[in-house]
Amino acid sequence: MSDSIAHPSFLPSSAHQNTSRNQLRRQLRQQRNALSSLQQRHASQQLAKRLLANPDLYRARHLAIYCPNDGEISPLPYMRAARRRGIRVYLPVLHPLIPGKLVFSPYTSHTRLRPNRFGIAEPAFSAGLKRPAWAMDAILFPLVGFDERGGRLGMGGGFYDRTFAFSRTRPRLAPKLIGLAHDFQRVESLPIEPWDVPLHSVVTERGCYRVMV
Repeated sequence: MSDSIAHPSFLPSSAHQNTSRNQLRRQLRQQRNALSSLQQRHASQQLAKRLLANPDLYRARHLAIYCPNDGEISPLPYMRAARRRGIRVYLPVLHPLIPGKLVFSPYTSHTRLRPNRFGIAEPAFSAGLKRPAWAMDAILFPLVGFDERGGRLGMGGGFYDRTFAFSRTRPRLAPKLIGLAHDFQRVESLPIEPWDVPLHSVVTERGCYRVMV
């Protein structure tokens, strides 16, 4: 892999860990928001190729993705290819009755989206359409930062960790959890917190980082 973009380092032993995490989060968000539309498009196309070759997704029939926001690498080119393979695609929806958790709603070309309280597009919550976390085959979700040991940095809301907390004690029931990021979001080291759900892999436009779970 190319090292043309400097990877920021993170020292989990720092006495100012929370400040360091916030600084790193801000830095990486600024970097991905600085990408041009051409760079974003190229990255998303390369990501699609990596995901199409990912063995964790070969048997997936119910797949959750996300609508890219805040410079996140886009899974939409892969989504279009996945649909051609007969895969049903879902979007995460904030659960209105269970704070801090997600459910998943089918996403088609006819699905109407609206911004949630964070400004992220999602389908309207519907009891007739939602699919629980344990019933998904694979989840593709965005990362702000990651390392090659499984440490990761999100936006700080903890929605995926709470939704998939069961995977720590019942891993056989868990879907494949795959983080997506631009390759420059890889950092030297991040702490693995007790509440972090384990990932199967992180996929970027340049490769796949397998994580032992």
